[in-house]
Order: sequence, then structure tokens, then C-alpha cells
Amino acid sequence: MSVAFAMTALCLSNPSAQQAQNPSPMVEHTRAHVRLTAPPPEGQRVALQLGTLFVPNGLKKKARLVMHFHGDPLIPETAAAKLGGTVVISINLGVGSGTYGRPFADAALFARLVAEAEAKSHLTLSPIILSSWSAGYGATRAILRVPASYARVDGVVLLDSMHADYDGAPNTGPDNESVLAQNDVAIFLQFARDAVAGRKRMIITHSELFPGTYASTTETTDWLVAQLGLKSKAVLKWGPGGMQQLSELRAGGLRILGFAGNSAPDHVDQFEALPQILRMIK
Repeated sequence: MSVAFAMTALCLSNPSAQQAQNPSPMVEHTRAHVRLTAPPPEGQRVALQLGTLFVPNGLKKKARLVMHFHGDPLIPETAAAKLGGTVVISINLGVGSGTYGRPFADAALFARLVAEAEAKSHLTLSPIILSSWSAGYGATRAILRVPASYARVDGVVLLDSMHADYDGAPNTGPDNESVLAQNDVAIFLQFARDAVAGRKRMIITHSELFPGTYASTTETTDWLVAQLGLKSKAVLKWGPGGMQQLSELRAGGLRILGFAGNSAPDHVDQFEALPQILRMIK
């Protein structure tokens, strides 16, 4: 995936679509930023009402379903093939988290997609994991806001993909911290609480990118951890795909991983790590 695409992708995370992101001017050449070069995995690809279903060869009767939002389908398809016993629906809708959220204002769309995927794959699809990168969180958030859909989702993976608007100007809250528009992140907090209690599984990753006009994934993650009454610990080690991991939190079924980097390639690294990240939630 090119750096040019990555810079475009950074601009897709704007939750309000009213202010442009301040794109990162940083270019980083120290870390490898490994990119997947393998050919697409073998299997069946079927167009759905929304997105494309990929069924690796050899599956019978039942499989895990990963519904992934945003990014080249090669990555989630490769992740499904490597994980085993897994099919994936890849959905790419374009610019802005609102573009991903709006279709799922239809509260029945999620259930229809799962039913269509089961009919066309001739498989029972369970458990169900929602995965998103960058702007794709808009779809995940909209799905989880529907109680019936929330109940069906067993796991959530947010790859540098949890943003929010600011409530007021940045850095005007207590201790000069920014105040988040809590409705933007409330459903993720609810899911995280269920994960800590062992009822769900959740993985959140974040880089050090700072959009400027809306809350970064670092800010939203810090807010969520504080609301849970937990604390991330500092670490310094290699993470998936050669990323440099700086922080970690594990509590029940919740895992949060913080990584170095404030450039476009660092943002793309998070998406490229999906095959390894999904193994953690398995």
C-alpha cells in the first residue's frame, strides 16, 4: 500500500466531515514498515448487498465471521486464510467515518448481511468479530448501537480506529486536557466493560498520530482506560509487523496496544498487522 494511499486514508477518519484533518507532515524511514506482497489467498469471492464475502477453500458447516471495514481487501482476506476456520466480509465505502456509519442507520442491515453471507457460503457463521481500520470505525459504532446487533457481536478490533469530536475547543478541559464528545465513544466503552467482565473480546490499537481537529486514537483510548478505572503500563518491545510497542493493557477479554509513530506509514502499519492482531482475539 503506497504512502500516498496512506495519506489519503488518514483524511478518512474525520467523524464530523465538517473539518479537514491536519495531515501529518512526518516521513519516517527508521522502521521497516513491512507491506504484504503475497498473492491473494485461494477461495471464493461473492458480492453481497454491501461488500464482498471471501470464503477460503476447505471450510465446511461452520466458520468464524470477520466483518472488516476500510482498507484493501487483501489484508483481511489474508488474515482469514491464516487464522483458519474464518470467512471475511470486506467493506470499503470511501471518505469519512460518516460514510461508513450511514448505511448502518438501517438497524436491520447488519443482520441481513450475516444472513446473506450464510446463505451464499452455506455455512453457519459464528462467532462474529467486527474489525475496522481508520475511518471504518463509523460502521462498527453504528452496528453496536443497535442492541440486537450488539448481542450478536462477540469481538471488536479497532486498528488505529477510535476517534471522536471534541466537546468544545481542544485542551480546554481539566488539567488542559481535551473533552471528548462522549456520545461518539460511549458504545465502545460499554463494549470494553463487557470485555473486561469476560462477556466479549476487544482489541484496541493506536499510534501517536494527532489529527488536531478531532480527537486522536491516543486521546480516545486514554479516556476509555480512565473510565474503566484501569491503567496501561509502559513497555518497549517489538509488536506485530515490526511496529514498536510502547504501552499495553490486559484486563479480562480487553487488550489495548499502543505503538510509536506519527506518520502515514505508521498508520498503515496498524492495518497491515491485522493477521497477527486477529490471532490475539482468537
